[in-house]
Amino acid sequence: MTPLPLKTEFLFRIALSVGTPQMAGTARNGELRIVPVTGGKAEGPRFKGEVLPGAAADWLRVDPDGTAHMDVRLTLKSETGGIVFMHYSGIRTGSPEVLARLNSGQAVDPSEYYFRTAMRFETGAPELAWMNQVIAVGVGQRPPSGPTYDVYAVA
Repeated sequence: MTPLPLKTEFLFRIALSVGTPQMAGTARNGELRIVPVTGGKAEGPRFKGEVLPGAAADWLRVDPDGTAHMDVRLTLKSETGGIVFMHYSGIRTGSPEVLARLNSGQAVDPSEYYFRTAMRFETGAPELAWMNQVIAVGVGQRPPSGPTYDVYAVA
């Protein structure tokens, strides 16, 4: 049987700003850090808007080897005023040396580490209803300014 192709469509790039992590300590699945998302901007051919602060955070679990497991919930506001709930989970991993550079705030080429997410959206805005019907993937990078994702709908 021939495998079915995986097609994607670029939706937008989202760049997040984050606050100081709240360290919950070592929990059942590694170290838990609650990282407030303080804002951000999304721009692309299918969606443009901003990240609303206050109701946005990453419940980040970090394994002993430095692998990070994201659990992020954001509220987006489109340029037309529509409100979108965005939820994603993902993984960022790399060699100990690369992760140490990332964690110290250095700029690291995204080709040196793996950073991928799976995303879902919910909205009641009629012009954005298409977002309720897609699963998206994010290809992430972690520049010193904060996490940035190129978001693609899986067709």
